[in-house]
Amino acid sequence: MFDGRYAARVLQLQGGQASSAAAQPVELPKQSVDEPETQAASRSNEAALQLLTLLQREGRFVDFVQQDLASFADADIGAAARVVHEGCRRALRSHAKVVSVRSEAEGSPLTLERASEDVKLVGNVAGSAPFRGVLRHKGWRVEELTLPTVVGTHDSRLVAPAELELP
Repeated sequence: MFDGRYAARVLQLQGGQASSAAAQPVELPKQSVDEPETQAASRSNEAALQLLTLLQREGRFVDFVQQDLASFADADIGAAARVVHEGCRRALRSHAKVVSVRSEAEGSPLTLERASEDVKLVGNVAGSAPFRGVLRHKGWRVEELTLPTVVGTHDSRLVAPAELELP
């Protein structure tokens, strides 16, 4: 979601270099050394906002997170969470191939021969490899991301328009 290389590809598609307006798999190109940090950050923000828009459209994610839940009963929150979960899961599965970082079952013993960015060491972290512990979370990695191509002008900051119901 915050990958400048991906954002560069999105910008390329927005610039009319894509031949269709349909969703297309996105190849994550290398970020150019000449590319200013601010441009990469701006394009990364565009991709993040596009994903946030999809989560809102399918699961009302922003509505749920922005709602003050203090006055609601736990049962009401749980019922709403099921609807939000279902929609956000549908949006994510439609636009991303997400796989586990580790294949072992959570709770199983694990030995790492060396530190890696794929595994976050938690608990009593001391010493050096090999690290022996229990796998608490398998982790997630996005293997493929397919976002719709933006057609025409669109304010990506507009995650959900206001709605006016007419009589």
